[in-house]
Amino acid sequence: MIFSKSIPLCFLILCFFHHSAIGASPLYHFCFSPENYTANSSYGANLNLLFNRLYTKVPPSGFGLGSTGHAQNQVNGLALCRGDVSSQNCNTCVIGASKELRERCPYSKGAVIWYDHCLLKYSDVNFFGQIDNKNKFSMTNVQAVENNPTLFNEKVQELLSGLSNEASDANPKFYATGEVQLDTFTTLYGIAQCTRDLSNVNCKKCLDVAISGLPNCCDAKRGGRVVGGSCNVGFELYPIVGT
Repeated sequence: MIFSKSIPLCFLILCFFHHSAIGASPLYHFCFSPENYTANSSYGANLNLLFNRLYTKVPPSGFGLGSTGHAQNQVNGLALCRGDVSSQNCNTCVIGASKELRERCPYSKGAVIWYDHCLLKYSDVNFFGQIDNKNKFSMTNVQAVENNPTLFNEKVQELLSGLSNEASDANPKFYATGEVQLDTFTTLYGIAQCTRDLSNVNCKKCLDVAISGLPNCCDAKRGGRVVGGSCNVGFELYPIVGT
């Protein structure tokens, strides 16, 4: 399969092949804070403490958040694992994500990184409960749908809109997957997930905005995702979860 990459003004569009290995490379990252901390500073020590707490807090339920330190040295962070990922694989992903962020965003006071199995985000600004509309990207399978692309797009929208409702409506995990049979040999699979610091209303809002962005990156494509710091949606013609 052949893939390509282009970068428009608003956010990255990365054409990809599905990663399933725990040790796979990150999907993407942002060092989004304009501020830096110094070596051996209180902020750096609090960041290390936050990561250590997330290692313990996140794997049992797949989500955790916390803050360490005070005033200008306070660090706020969260980690989210995909809803089907085991506690062991979640722990492995979060630990790997923290190590990778230190290497890719050294001394940045705010950064976020995504893998297939998890995301990790921290900032000196308290962002809990707020939709992250700045840190996002999209991923596209460059292979196009051959038969009736208009109908295919409609089925994608229909499936993901339903999953948006399911994930945000009294769902403790803010996570939903589903599938629809397109024909005898073809099944469309979808996924929707939010970070659990959001309200139900903001989860729904975040997912719906993500879905509305799919035509810009993934029109009539065999697969695609819109991934952000607060939620993500995706579709494929092969099973997404359990890998």
